[in-house]
Amino acid sequence: MAETVANISTVDFDKIRKDFPVLDQQVNGRPLVYLDNGASSQMPVQVADRIDHYHRREHSNVHRGIHTLSQKATDAFEETRKKVRDFIGAGSENEIIYTTGTTDSINLVANSFGKLYFKEGDQIILTEMEHHANIVPWQMIAEQTGAEIKVIPVDDNGDLDMKAYKSLLSEKTKMVAVVHVSNALGTVNPVKEITDLAHNSGAAVLVDGAQAVPHQPVDVQEIGCDFYAFSAHKMCGPTGFGILYGKKEYLDAMPPYRGGGDMIDKVSFEETTYNVAPFKFEAGTPPIAAGIGLGAAIDYLENIGMDVIAEKEAELVNYAVEELQKIDGLRMIGTPRTRASVASFVFDEIHASDMGTILDKRGIAVRTGHHCAQPILRRFNVPATTRASLSFYNTKEDIDRLVDGINYVKSFFE
Repeated sequence: MAETVANISTVDFDKIRKDFPVLDQQVNGRPLVYLDNGASSQMPVQVADRIDHYHRREHSNVHRGIHTLSQKATDAFEETRKKVRDFIGAGSENEIIYTTGTTDSINLVANSFGKLYFKEGDQIILTEMEHHANIVPWQMIAEQTGAEIKVIPVDDNGDLDMKAYKSLLSEKTKMVAVVHVSNALGTVNPVKEITDLAHNSGAAVLVDGAQAVPHQPVDVQEIGCDFYAFSAHKMCGPTGFGILYGKKEYLDAMPPYRGGGDMIDKVSFEETTYNVAPFKFEAGTPPIAAGIGLGAAIDYLENIGMDVIAEKEAELVNYAVEELQKIDGLRMIGTPRTRASVASFVFDEIHASDMGTILDKRGIAVRTGHHCAQPILRRFNVPATTRASLSFYNTKEDIDRLVDGINYVKSFFE
């Protein structure tokens, strides 16, 4: 991983905020307060400019052409793979697979790993707080293979019941798939401990890092997990691009997920042989501009420093939770021991959709609903929450605007 070269006292976050022109606008006649970073972060001009430069000066297909433009595009596209390797502490760029996002990455592992290793009676362990993207693919492969899904419960605070997890592990466990940071609660899970316990039982581990990589340093070798998935658009990059990290021994053994161009070695109507990892998992023309954009986003984040970003966001989310808890009638959903930059709440007498609609009229963007995590909301017996999710370019003034907005909404129901 790249080392942080700055500390929070030397970083000018007011200047950084100016890198995000989308924040400097009026929504419904009021300055925008963007608190939906868990769904998608905003993009700084440095990333947008890099994507624009590719489209204007470098656009060509990759891995296919010997001409100069194709070589320039390929070099830029493959440079991102090296940046990702360093960003998450992987051992080799050959362990970095390009996908269309976290969901695609998990589907790849569920299908390729699952078809190779799962059989009837095998077990897949998930958690009660998983995003649908880390539930449905495993249900689908379980139906095909006869494997069974077991679920780690969550306590009243929103933390995993680690004692229950240990009791679920057995020689039948083939995969543990766990979210690093809950998108609905903000819970930061002990993924290294989870991984160590799984490996002691002979199981592989996939970590859904969509909500972790944008907010804190991540080292996949320190965690020890076998697979790690995340998306570019949640970390100041473009949509439609993501990463799957996988340990070489698994990637070499797993069959391709999709067939097509560039994932092959030789093709005939009698037999096809496949390319090596990671390319055997990357069929067809990829989203080249988005891949180059992710490289620029990594450069941008590392220039600030992931330790600095984590510290800044911890300061913001702690302030948000403190101020939200002062509001009469507001109930936080999730009070975990360790929280990332997410704060979800409900009012018994105000539906989340009403809250979000009225806040939007005041220029405040939050997420409402089940957040593609219906099982954990059922665990807390609520149909929907209002979620404020923060990024390093947010401010305490944004949170104050949110609190004022909530009190304004309350006035309609009193």
